Amino acid sequence: MKNFVLILAVLFCNTMANGQTESVPKTPFTKMYLAVWLEASEHCLDVARAMPEELYTYKPMAVSKSFGEQMVHIGYTVELLTKRYVQGMDVIPDTPDASRMTKAEILELLEKGFAYTTNVIYTIEQSQLDETCVMYHSGNTVSRAFALFYVQDHMTNHRAKANLYLRMNNIQPPEYTW
Repeated sequence: MKNFVLILAVLFCNTMANGQTESVPKTPFTKMYLAVWLEASEHCLDVARAMPEELYTYKPMAVSKSFGEQMVHIGYTVELLTKRYVQGMDVIPDTPDASRMTKAEILELLEKGFAYTTNVIYTIEQSQLDETCVMYHSGNTVSRAFALFYVQDHMTNHRAKANLYLRMNNIQPPEYTW
């Protein structure tokens, strides 16, 4: 909960620094979507916090990502996918190396990624949400508003895998509350 409050405080300061004084998202869609996004982000942070640092290298099979790699993948791609699909920016993936990061650094990366997307949810205009984009892997054409669902779905997919890693180590995952 402390990190959630910290994220909101950072967003508020960022908004004030940019001269934007609105405290609610600008569109009906993002007003509705914000609560879902914040809950999903906080739950992911709870999953990341639940795993002891010494088990961040755990992976169930050699071909699997480690728990830390799952969390780094989430933290990094939340921002990347938001930039690429929601904002229409050209971005080149450059995923950080989880094996060189501490749990605290990974949590910071997650918080940074979530804060970035949260800020976009607050500031994006309807005209940009109405634009379309082509999804890289599927080739599907979707609205940029719909792409926000993809950003969250991608996070949820990897968070669910991480949840299983907790269970495989006899750690009770945080309760899902949505």
